[in-house]
Amino acid sequence: QVQLVESGGGSVQAGGSLRLSCAASGYTYSSACMGWFRQAPGKEREGVAAIDSDVGPIYADSVKGRFTISRDNAKNTLYLQMNNLKPEDTAMYFCAAGRALLLDQRYWDYWGQGTQVTVSS
Repeated sequence: QVQLVESGGGSVQAGGSLRLSCAASGYTYSSACMGWFRQAPGKEREGVAAIDSDVGPIYADSVKGRFTISRDNAKNTLYLQMNNLKPEDTAMYFCAAGRALLLDQRYWDYWGQGTQVTVSS
């Protein structure tokens, strides 16, 4: 059974930083595409960043230069370092495992429960 468990969310002021973590189990983590998505209230879920074992990472334009995705295969853990946070980054952030390095949720098969990030101005 695949499990993805996010942690590290919280409330920060604009300009602050947070690091999200996602602990993965139940599948061959090292070869999987891993990614972060987010969903703000009243909006559709959108891709933020993704990484695989051979290529990448890729980022949404809105977070380029501010967010960094990384993975530790020895720990089966995915990270998202978020710097210079803005109020528009406020959302529930989800970790996902998928089949293709694309920021399109149709290609992602497994999802965590999410961790809330709130950025105040």
